[in-house]
Amino acid sequence: MQRARVLLADDHTLVVEGLRKVLESEFDVVGTIGDGNTLVREALASKPDVVIVDISMPSLNGLEAARRIKRDAPGISILFLTMHSDFSYLRDAMRLGASGYVLKRSAGKELLTAVRTALRGGIYIAPELAQGIEDPKLRRSLERGRIPVLTTRQREILRLVASGKSNIDIATTLDLTVGTVRFHRSAIARKLGVSTTAEMTRYAIEHGLV
Repeated sequence: MQRARVLLADDHTLVVEGLRKVLESEFDVVGTIGDGNTLVREALASKPDVVIVDISMPSLNGLEAARRIKRDAPGISILFLTMHSDFSYLRDAMRLGASGYVLKRSAGKELLTAVRTALRGGIYIAPELAQGIEDPKLRRSLERGRIPVLTTRQREILRLVASGKSNIDIATTLDLTVGTVRFHRSAIARKLGVSTTAEMTRYAIEHGLV
């Protein structure tokens, strides 16, 4: 069975080596990057399954690097691994469409779980931060990693729906037929338990998918 491919970005060599050892027990680490600009180039070139990135990075911070990666390769899952426990950083990460937010002090016991969650389409938030999220339903989902699993294509379409795009616009953007877009929208609605565009949009915003 082919192992998932992970690209790791952190500018501290000792941290990188420690994280690599943890990750290589389950995943293929396809590269380690020390600055934000290089991360964007490498991520778009190698298209890993998951990018793990620190927020504080030289040349281009991790949030901006993630924004550029998600803009040009939305199928790549982004997982933030950081020392920042401030909710403003968590909020920004979720708005960028991050699949996870792990604190470095807990990386040894949480990182593998966070990557597994991202790979199956869920979102993992450090438990101590998830406890501070005001929406009880969202908090429970995040803590358990049980946000309904959407395929990469479905997540792309949901983001575009939440951005106000019509079926025709989505079909053009993703090079699909309108019928295929409708099929995916129906599948998304069924998985999320919603029935209207407004409900889909609300769900995407609340769960940090846009």
